[in-house]
Amino acid sequence: MPTERPAARLTDILENITRIETYVAGVSDDAAFRSNAMAVDAVERCLARISEAAVKLGATAEALAPDQPWADIRGIGNRLRHDYDDILPSLIWGVVRNRLGSLKADCLKALERLD
Repeated sequence: MPTERPAARLTDILENITRIETYVAGVSDDAAFRSNAMAVDAVERCLARISEAAVKLGATAEALAPDQPWADIRGIGNRLRHDYDDILPSLIWGVVRNRLGSLKADCLKALERLD
């Protein structure tokens, strides 16, 4: 069910990205991330919330930020919930390092257009 409040959902995504940035501040690489179980758990929870916000955005997400892999963003929540035993921390680290920056930038731009 798509949201009627896209600005609120974009804000949810941005807030969780900020939390992730805080949790991994000072973490230099995959090995350091994997060795910090609390950070891994916290980042996974934030990614699940980002995923749920993307689900609630529905097709509005694609309209607001068409360059993002929204199907993957929505899908990671399901994987975290149902395939938790197959999720490797290095996969999570890769998402943090390679995907969140562009998601943050695109969500900020989309939020500005909505204002």
